[in-house]
Amino acid sequence: MSADTLVVPSRAVVLMPLRDDWTPAAELIRRLDRVISPQQWTIDVLLIDDASMTPCVAADFQFDSTSVRSVRTLRLRRNLGHQRAIGIGFVYVATEMPCDAVVVMDADGEDTPEGVAELLRAFDGIGRERAVFAERIRRSEGVVFRLFYWLYRQIHWILTGIGVRVGNFSVLPFAYLDTLIVLSEIWNHYAAALFRSKLPFTTIPIARGVRISGESRMNFGALVAHGLSAISVFGEIVGVRVLLVALAGSFLAAVGILVVVLIRLFTDYAIPGWATYAGGILAIIVVQLVTLATTFTLFVLSNRASVGFIPLRDYKLFIARTADVFRHE
Repeated sequence: MSADTLVVPSRAVVLMPLRDDWTPAAELIRRLDRVISPQQWTIDVLLIDDASMTPCVAADFQFDSTSVRSVRTLRLRRNLGHQRAIGIGFVYVATEMPCDAVVVMDADGEDTPEGVAELLRAFDGIGRERAVFAERIRRSEGVVFRLFYWLYRQIHWILTGIGVRVGNFSVLPFAYLDTLIVLSEIWNHYAAALFRSKLPFTTIPIARGVRISGESRMNFGALVAHGLSAISVFGEIVGVRVLLVALAGSFLAAVGILVVVLIRLFTDYAIPGWATYAGGILAIIVVQLVTLATTFTLFVLSNRASVGFIPLRDYKLFIARTADVFRHE
């Protein structure tokens, strides 16, 4: 390569869903600019304004940048939550902001600029052919949160057969958007939808950062809803597993009824009234499990026949406006 050969850096769009976290987002973008090499990547930031109560002040985002080329806000008509905001952001990037890679991260500082640099290096190292997710090796939350998070991971694994070690923090090839923007599951949970789509991915260990300012709005109820949303993406798998467990339980209860009858009729071990109570309880269990199995069977069949929210088709309903708050001259 000659000395005067021009090396054109790759372009990444950084997708940040937020609600009122304008100050930490502005600081995070400045830090991101310092960490990312402008010779390798240029950055366009898309802030998904999830119906914030406070307005964005464009002056807060003005700075002397090197790798960050622009900052744009995408205002949603109503508060949808991070997962749905990400889904709408994917469609907007796919249709309006073509690039080489899409980075998904929180705007509060818990996903760090240094982590973005690690993700992009790993992304380059695998030829930019797969998504790369940050696998959390250390969390900053308290003991109670970590305990319930561990419990959630076990339940998720039992119900879906898939372990949970990642969140939204990731980088993916632009070509992945062609699949993601037609997945109805992305309306519930981005990472789970990508896993469900069978798109290839890898993970790398990255420590979680701390909020730049303010306090998290994620309470216990919201965390439970977030976990259930991830599990719901695998509704068919969960339904089949629950169906099999219910059928197995029904069979065992039916065997128990048979054993009670045999003991009552052919042995002297039965206490008066014992067979009636034991058989009645087991019969109730059989009925409940058969009902449960039937319900989940109907759920799985109806879910396969229904078509829900399709991001590419429906996203414009939720977009109020867009605005450029910073552009590198």
